Amino acid sequence: MSIRSRDTLGSRAAVVGIGATEFSKDSGRSELKLAVEAVRAALDDAGLSPADVDGLVTFTMDTSPEITVAQAAGIGELSFFSRIHYGGGAACATVQQAALAVASGIAEVVVCYRAFNERSGRRFGSGVQQREPSAEGTALGWNLPFGLLTPASWVAMAAQRYLHSYGLTPDAFGHVAVTDRRHAAKNPAAYFYGKPITLADHAASRWIVEPLRLLDCCQETDGGQAIVVTSAERARDLRQPPAVIVAAAQGAGRAQEQMTSFYRDDLTGLPEMGVVARQLWATSGLAPGDIDVGIIYDHFTPFVLMQLEEFGFCEPGEAAEFVAADALPLNTHGGQLGEAYLHGMNGIAEAVRQLRGTSVNQIPGASRALVTAGTGVPTSGLVLGAEG
Repeated sequence: MSIRSRDTLGSRAAVVGIGATEFSKDSGRSELKLAVEAVRAALDDAGLSPADVDGLVTFTMDTSPEITVAQAAGIGELSFFSRIHYGGGAACATVQQAALAVASGIAEVVVCYRAFNERSGRRFGSGVQQREPSAEGTALGWNLPFGLLTPASWVAMAAQRYLHSYGLTPDAFGHVAVTDRRHAAKNPAAYFYGKPITLADHAASRWIVEPLRLLDCCQETDGGQAIVVTSAERARDLRQPPAVIVAAAQGAGRAQEQMTSFYRDDLTGLPEMGVVARQLWATSGLAPGDIDVGIIYDHFTPFVLMQLEEFGFCEPGEAAEFVAADALPLNTHGGQLGEAYLHGMNGIAEAVRQLRGTSVNQIPGASRALVTAGTGVPTSGLVLGAEG
């Protein structure tokens, strides 16, 4: 996809199956088993079998390689296998990779998956523990000695500048947390099912790294999620109504680093998501007013606000008021703050449910959904639509 012109991928592929494990803090089984459970559940949802699959896509961080998942899930020969880098920024790009493979005829049925024991095993929130020397690690090397050791500390730098530039207080972030938890409270699959919060709860939660409080930070989760992609033509004959991939994009901005892009001219936005937004709007021919539901990556609340501004839903500095007004239904599954932290893959599944009309927090008549992946890193996004 060119950042300078509309691409030709739109509407040539569709999501036809979604499947997940339970979301927990201690799965009691291997990450490979979680991956296989999710893949099989997604195939069953689509009305397909492992024999139908000829492609797999996952994250570079995943410990379950494509060929191992194929073997364990009973999948045969593969003509396509791929991995996307940059942690949560990869989520929507896995679906883009699958759509590219299907649209070009390289594969017919591609399953995207992500599975980890991110609470009982490796906890990303604990920050940098050990790291092999690498080019991207050099950027971290300028920040770690000064105490910027965790994702929360990296995001806090941009969040503090955002508040300063627009004359806001940390309470501005609370609207995102309250919205997510309101939806999670009605979602039986969510870890915080039945546990809404108020703005007062947000303001009373302890500091993690100022200006971020505990309730500004996503949870840590064990679990797996899988997404099945095939051609738009084949999708019409399968078990579930297809969620058409109207547009898909990746984005990295100028002076991009992995979470520590502090030498940009302005820290109050997310240029990488701006790249994605321009591509999605150009390819889909849609505008913010055409979107019925937004599944906005919410590892930290400030970056939800910045994403809404990058996509043009509101002016810079106005996203807190936009969220407070419920101007766009957001993260109707509860997001990563409320449902589960699955590097954004569970958000894609929620967008599919909205388009099928099966979400526990269903938006009446939802036919267009925007999904974004992790920010602060090179990232990705999708516009999904209901057929017809």
